[in-house]
Amino acid sequence: MTFAHPQLLWLLILPPLFLAWRYWRGRRMEAPVAFSSLSALPSRRTWRTWAWRALPWVRLCALLLLVVALARPRTGDRQIEVTSEGIDIVLAIDISSSMKAEDFQPNNRLFVAKQEAKKFIAGRRTDRIGLVVFASNSYTQCPLTTDYAVIDRLVEDIDFGDIQDGTAIGMAIANGVNRLKDVDGASRVLILLTDGRNNAGTIDPITSAELAQSLGIRVYTIGVGDLDEAPFPVEDPVFGTRYVSMPAQVDDETLTEIAEITGGRYFRATDAEALTGIYARIDAMEKTVVETREWVNYSDVGIFLVLPALGLLLLELLGSWTALRRLP
Repeated sequence: MTFAHPQLLWLLILPPLFLAWRYWRGRRMEAPVAFSSLSALPSRRTWRTWAWRALPWVRLCALLLLVVALARPRTGDRQIEVTSEGIDIVLAIDISSSMKAEDFQPNNRLFVAKQEAKKFIAGRRTDRIGLVVFASNSYTQCPLTTDYAVIDRLVEDIDFGDIQDGTAIGMAIANGVNRLKDVDGASRVLILLTDGRNNAGTIDPITSAELAQSLGIRVYTIGVGDLDEAPFPVEDPVFGTRYVSMPAQVDDETLTEIAEITGGRYFRATDAEALTGIYARIDAMEKTVVETREWVNYSDVGIFLVLPALGLLLLELLGSWTALRRLP
């Protein structure tokens, strides 16, 4: 509930002040009467005594209700029209075997990359999201969609072994560009995450980046992995799982060039916290444009206060003129 004239609510202090002034004035004007004892007067108070004392409070309540009614209390049905221009985003995630490295403790690189991608997807509202995975080749895991529950489930299903091992960065970019080239969105973005360098596929990463740039598609590249060495699990048929040190393989130079060609940015994540921050920064840079128009249909409810107030005033007047009339 709101008030059309909330400033009038300051008048609520006047009725109590008026009642207090009348009480103080009445006490001062009472003439003193000499008497020897009250023992001869009846001590029992009748209903008229209590009713007469209640009359000023009845008047006070009536005046307070009238003041609130003057402020025009009202209720309203709020209607909001939202117009948004979504962004088209394709996530390209490396699923080569090197993503098994466990430098993002306590999990491997792919596990953390999937969790952060799901958080990023959860933060979108009207954007279309697509998913591409790559190793020695690349394929589309999910076309562009606004069904975030479906794409969240498909991200969770990503695993090693779906594609022959390798790192085809150029093919991943080309696949993502192919998904974005025919959409009409004002903003088209490809986010590519990898921990290696291009060693497979038939398309060079720079050529793919130039293709993306010609179509107005920005590419954000993310290199993941420790700057030096990372523990890599190896299955030993005799001793079970053991760990060997795997040197860093991220091609920072090429990933930076890809981002610069397309107007994007390159980020390096050496731990889970850094990857969280990178997705947050990309999210801040690629915000959906949202326009809202809001209006409210108000209904005045002051009349529901005026009627009780008038009823109380009428009750107070009738009482003071009839059964509760005070003789001078």
